[in-house]
Amino acid sequence: MTNDINKVTPYNSEATKKSQVEDMFDNIAPKYDLLNHALSMKIDVLWRNKLVGMMKQDAPQEVLDVATGTGDLAIAVEKGTNAKVVGLDLSQQMLNVGVIKIKKLKLDGKISMQKGDAENLPFEDNRFDAVSVAFGVRNFENLTKGLAELRRVVKENKSVYILEFSKVEGFLGPFYMFYFKNILPAIGRMISKDDRAYTYLPDSVNVFPYGEKMRQILLDTGFKKVEYKKLSLGIATIYKATK
Repeated sequence: MTNDINKVTPYNSEATKKSQVEDMFDNIAPKYDLLNHALSMKIDVLWRNKLVGMMKQDAPQEVLDVATGTGDLAIAVEKGTNAKVVGLDLSQQMLNVGVIKIKKLKLDGKISMQKGDAENLPFEDNRFDAVSVAFGVRNFENLTKGLAELRRVVKENKSVYILEFSKVEGFLGPFYMFYFKNILPAIGRMISKDDRAYTYLPDSVNVFPYGEKMRQILLDTGFKKVEYKKLSLGIATIYKATK
């Protein structure tokens, strides 16, 4: 399964998956927020709020948001928990958009943004009260290494919260996949002007483990307890993995 994940890349070039993912997000950064909310009909906002509601029970003081992008989850975490948040992302262009948003909201004293690699986090062991990732682990070049890094930097008995696309099962599955594989990429191409970015999205979701398979991968990574909650008929799933 992890080999299949690495085979699906944004541009199918000779460059590493990590390099291609960085280029892709740099390319679509100016239109990312518009597309994200439009294509999901803003349901992604509800998903993030659900994650924050779960995290709030831990009363975190400092949170790391990996693959923070333009900072939507980092902002939601700060507002929902009042924690200090460090947002980290591979794409400088996405971070640049996020920094502007955070300054407009006057949250730059509570949320810091920095460029970095999820698979080589520049933080000491057991640093954070919680770690979050929204729609980012699917883009890791080495899933096992990335998950191990998330576990390394969260404190003992604290949790990593992962929000990721999964698959709609049952009779609605084929209808959703038709939208996901045909309509969504067409709209994405038209607005972002990137031919591959929104084709890569359904391709990467299609090969990514979800549900029990993802739970087992997290347990194999060393987390002692993993719970998950399906959202919107299984379009997305939140995993809470406790160290």
